[in-house]
Amino acid sequence: MVSVSHYLSGVKILDLSHYVSGPFASLLLADMGADVIKIEPPAGDPMRHLGPGDAKGDPLFYGALSAGKSVLHLDLKSDEGSARMQELLVDTDILIEGFRPGVMTRLGLDYARLSVLHPSLIYCSISGYGVDAPLSAAAGHDANYLATSGILHRNGTTSPHFFDPPIADMSGALFAVIAILGALNARSRTGKGAHIELGLADALMPLQLMQIAEWGANATVPTRQSTYLNGAAAYYQVYATADAKHVMLGAVEPKFWLNFCEAAGRPDWVKRHDDQLPQHRLISELSNFFEQHEAVAICRRFEGIECCLSPVLDLGEALQSPQTLARGLVKSDGGRLQALFPAYFDGKTTTARPPLHRLDPA
Repeated sequence: MVSVSHYLSGVKILDLSHYVSGPFASLLLADMGADVIKIEPPAGDPMRHLGPGDAKGDPLFYGALSAGKSVLHLDLKSDEGSARMQELLVDTDILIEGFRPGVMTRLGLDYARLSVLHPSLIYCSISGYGVDAPLSAAAGHDANYLATSGILHRNGTTSPHFFDPPIADMSGALFAVIAILGALNARSRTGKGAHIELGLADALMPLQLMQIAEWGANATVPTRQSTYLNGAAAYYQVYATADAKHVMLGAVEPKFWLNFCEAAGRPDWVKRHDDQLPQHRLISELSNFFEQHEAVAICRRFEGIECCLSPVLDLGEALQSPQTLARGLVKSDGGRLQALFPAYFDGKTTTARPPLHRLDPA
């Protein structure tokens, strides 16, 4: 079993999705014990051609998303491939697909058809903009979804800025997993499956529930560096240090801000916590303070002080940090590092995932 958790032991999943969102969703389900068979076209998942390779030239991103699963290559447009797919569906609990709306219908694998043959099937469709919407047929990637959701507009400094990792792709996968687990729970009572339909752009809306509530009440449109969450506050800001490194100050609450100001030797800053946003003048004063000290000295000065100040680590530093090492959620499978399911089950983390297992005939 892939995981120390057996919550989904005996659950069979067919994953027809490509790239990131669907495969990430099925990866998390596999971590909880599900048996995931990845159905790929004869040429394979296009994700194999994105990103770097290892020393052997094997694709790292594809391998990370596919670990712990089995893969079977089928031409679903052929009679043979279609017939094999129908055989696999007989005892399948969950099907995940990530095609644009209409593709599964053309393949004869739409939910309306399969639900008649397999009424207990939980069928999860993940697309960019959802079904029956103006943008349903449009191509898109994560930054496009951020652009159309109102998020891209307000992040960045002088112009809109997108993010790494891809927020819509990853959060869409998480919402898919939540919905699938909910459907599984309902099926245990009713015996009936469900059709879950999720647009990645839609997944960004609940992430903005606070901002949406404010817009609904006051028609407030947040702009770049207009709120404490996107760079307008001195107390929630990234600051450069004398050695060209950076620290993050997250002293949002007054008690943390008080502790910071006292430790910085600037009690005169305490009352300015509530200065009107954007706090350009106060940000400038704090920037001058941090630029006079190297990062190590700053971290040492504020060590043990409850003011939410942290060094800005690069990925290599983060992976080697005592915090990451202590949590044990990044492990090696014998050569490749894996970021595991970020939870403990009965006091244990999940084990490293085995490599992708090929089911194709030799």
